[in-house]
Amino acid sequence: MQNKDLTETWEEQKERLKQKIAALTATNLLFLEEKEEEMITKLQVKFGKTKQEVYQIINKL
Repeated sequence: MQNKDLTETWEEQKERLKQKIAALTATNLLFLEEKEEEMITKLQVKFGKTKQEVYQIINKL
């Protein structure tokens, strides 16, 4: 993956995302290492963003 490795700091990033975007639920942020693409796709749909935009939001945390 060319973006920040989500597996290393996901718990910290998840908390910052929930603080930044109150509409996120625990289900939206459920992350299993093998299911990263699925989670990113769900966030794309929820926020109407591209995959790259979702990764940029996560990388800025």
